[in-house]
Amino acid sequence: MTARPEMYRFHNGEKAKLPFAETEYAARLKALRRTLDEMGVGAAVFTSMHGIAYYSGFLYCSFGRPYGLVVTDSACVTISAGIDAGQPWRRCYGDNLTYTDWQRDNFWRAVRSVTGEGNVVGYEGDHMTLAQRDKLEDFLKPLTMVDVAPAAMRQRMMKSKAEIALIREGARVADVGGFAIREAVKPGVREIDVAMAGRDAMELEIAKSFPEAEYRDTWVWFQSGINTDGAHNPVTGRVLERGDILSLNTFPMISGYYTALERTMFVGEVDDASREIWEANVAAHEYGMSLLKPGVNCGEVTQQINAFFEERDLLQYRTFGYGHSFGVLSHYYGREAGLELREDIDTVLQPGMVISMEPMLTIPQGQPGAGGYREHDILVITEEGNENITGYPYGPGFNVVG
Repeated sequence: MTARPEMYRFHNGEKAKLPFAETEYAARLKALRRTLDEMGVGAAVFTSMHGIAYYSGFLYCSFGRPYGLVVTDSACVTISAGIDAGQPWRRCYGDNLTYTDWQRDNFWRAVRSVTGEGNVVGYEGDHMTLAQRDKLEDFLKPLTMVDVAPAAMRQRMMKSKAEIALIREGARVADVGGFAIREAVKPGVREIDVAMAGRDAMELEIAKSFPEAEYRDTWVWFQSGINTDGAHNPVTGRVLERGDILSLNTFPMISGYYTALERTMFVGEVDDASREIWEANVAAHEYGMSLLKPGVNCGEVTQQINAFFEERDLLQYRTFGYGHSFGVLSHYYGREAGLELREDIDTVLQPGMVISMEPMLTIPQGQPGAGGYREHDILVITEEGNENITGYPYGPGFNVVG
């Protein structure tokens, strides 16, 4: 009986068009290798979806299997499971190794074939599980291990011109979804019906604008009434009623890059108490956007918006930070936590960063104006200040609909 291989190269077909030109990935790897050299790391093993996608263009689907990207001073190799056949090679920059499941831990044998043993190994400390860390130590026998996740995150926080162009397109597609949702809102329809209208419009627009991309993960959270109290509450079958507060949230996904549009809306009419809260949140939104410029500290921006709400006796209704970075991320992977508008973040804004402004107030059920109010725009930090790339209007003048 022929021995079954632990790994093999299945370079099936031709390389597909990636989200960015080869020069973009080469530049990212050059910067990474410079950082690894400064840290004394001989081989870096990336295991997260965002880490692998950022440096190779390949966005994996795990289904319980490990995936990786090994970067050395001369190699860039994605490690994928046999169930995916040739797709990971077609969709990645660089080389690809397929590991088999004939025996357990062939993934780590494939990784070792690139890293060798006894090296200084970099890993993503914010992603690798304790079990996989143990396997890394067992198979690679590293001289020592270095967490490269913070350095990789800092690199991802600074966007290239190509990234900003893709994010700009994503913001445009989010607006398309927003307008489709606005048209679908009326008393008697369900949240899920409105959400599907927005999602379908975005997916059609992405397919039109990116004919050679992969299509997956675009979604909508459309919430009504009490369901608006949390920013990440899922869609339900609740039926819309006149006077309901609504939360419009569109999320187009283009090759792993996330963008978002979020707006407060009302069905048909808005009562005075709700309008007062809404307009205060809109004012905070506009004030916050005016603060985003080069040289400004994220924590200081947060404190200034806090003071704005405190003056209006609304700070106690704030539910989370006021904004975050954009790039390779989704609701189940990625997060550039070093670029968020929170009290504990001291990152200084620089040209080339992309960040949202999204103040949210949640008024508890039973109080006047109950519900969740949130506006969300995406801003590119420029040399002079910022550029708002979100186009869908906010506020009561446009968003009392149906």
